[in-house]
Amino acid sequence: MDKLKQIFDLQQELNERIGVNLENLSEEGKTAWVLNYTRAMQQEIAELIDSVPWKWWAKYQKFDEQNAKVEIVDLFHFLVSLAQVMGMTSDDVYEAYLKKNKVNHDRQNSGYSVKNEEDSLHI
Repeated sequence: MDKLKQIFDLQQELNERIGVNLENLSEEGKTAWVLNYTRAMQQEIAELIDSVPWKWWAKYQKFDEQNAKVEIVDLFHFLVSLAQVMGMTSDDVYEAYLKKNKVNHDRQNSGYSVKNEEDSLHI
């Protein structure tokens, strides 16, 4: 089985178990869930930051690599749910990633001296 599809299936199963149904959302529902998941991701990013010794004034901190990995996976949970809110399947994410990756390489090849929003409209 495709690993990314399996992750999407598992996330849908978890969301349903929690009582979250992301199918056929209204625009208002999508807005609410985009905000819910992006806020959750902000919190997970804060927890990831706390896994590394970022306080230059404090000498007691240690790099908690194990926790950093867990926070990355937590972020991925919410990111997959966010894609599902937008009606994206694992195939949609994969195809969009390939296209956007090409745009990013093209931008680097041209020196990325100008940002052109139109180069991403086809994604």
